[in-house]
Amino acid sequence: MDELVKLVSQKTGIPESTAQQAVEVVLNYIKGKLPAPIAAQVENVVKGGGAASLGKGLGGILGG
Repeated sequence: MDELVKLVSQKTGIPESTAQQAVEVVLNYIKGKLPAPIAAQVENVVKGGGAASLGKGLGGILGG
């Protein structure tokens, strides 16, 4: 998540502490709109699992 926070901070010019709050709000909103298994995979990616883990997790959820 640190990478995303830094990117938001750089692109917007806001302090990293503010970017952290913004990222958390957006991620919680997105996760709240997704089915629990997919939301958990999003959480895993954001915490450092990487996009490959999201694809693997979604493949398992979707029977792939």
